[in-house]
Amino acid sequence: MTTKIIESSNSKLWLAAIKPPMYSVAVIPISVGTAIAFAETQTINSSIFSIFLMSAILIIAWLNLTNDVFDSETGIDKNKAHSLVNLTGNKALIFWLANLFLALGVSGICGISWWQKDPTVILLVVLCCALGYTYQGPPFRLGYQGLGEIICFFTFGPLALAAAYYSQNQTWSATNFGAAAIVGITTSIILFCSHFHQVADDVAAGKKSPIVRLGTKKGAQLLQWLCGSIYALTVLFVLLRMFPIWTLLIFGSLFFAIDLCRHVADYHDQPTKVSNSKFIAVTLHFVSGLLLALGFVL
Repeated sequence: MTTKIIESSNSKLWLAAIKPPMYSVAVIPISVGTAIAFAETQTINSSIFSIFLMSAILIIAWLNLTNDVFDSETGIDKNKAHSLVNLTGNKALIFWLANLFLALGVSGICGISWWQKDPTVILLVVLCCALGYTYQGPPFRLGYQGLGEIICFFTFGPLALAAAYYSQNQTWSATNFGAAAIVGITTSIILFCSHFHQVADDVAAGKKSPIVRLGTKKGAQLLQWLCGSIYALTVLFVLLRMFPIWTLLIFGSLFFAIDLCRHVADYHDQPTKVSNSKFIAVTLHFVSGLLLALGFVL
């Protein structure tokens, strides 16, 4: 019985370390950008979409693994049982595995640029990777200065959607940039919510996350405005006729936004209870992004 309990506990730690839900931050930008390209041209290159999606997932794997590596160097993850570095005890292995994922992901994007004889997509993705590195990577570690959410917004919003859209149409779109703002906000909300339960560790490591700077109560209040902006922007873009009326389907995700805001408001200063808020945020990001993409396709 004891062995089974230990095995179950280890399985949960490995699952938490691999972070399967977090890969929605690769799926949603590519899907929304491609959906808008389809809405505007009524054509889609499924091969490019598939290659881009797999490459994006590999690049997110690189980000997740290198974040564990870099956090292990600052000591901020010393109490994080589900850190891959802590689980394996082999930082070098995780670092080189991460670099392998990056090489494979970038190779796929290079293939798209070579196919189109246009370097724009690979340049956009390289910029995304560079910004992703500055979040935790030395000597920048901009996430420790509270800039992570801003980096997240631009990387997974305007830049990621621009790359996805351009890979299909090889041009730009104001509509796509409008949608990018919404996807960027929902992605940043995930990172924002991940800080509530680790204030003590962040302070000890000198990390000035937005929640450390604001405090958990003000952070919970700001979260309500961030969630509300998703729907306000969608309505605005529909009224401006940038978005089709069907994009109002995004209101189908409102339940998750309300649930997230209530949960954080109730438990913002209770680390053990608020720790799962980032998973509610992931659900909000995924469902709202999926409904937004569907709204452009219909």
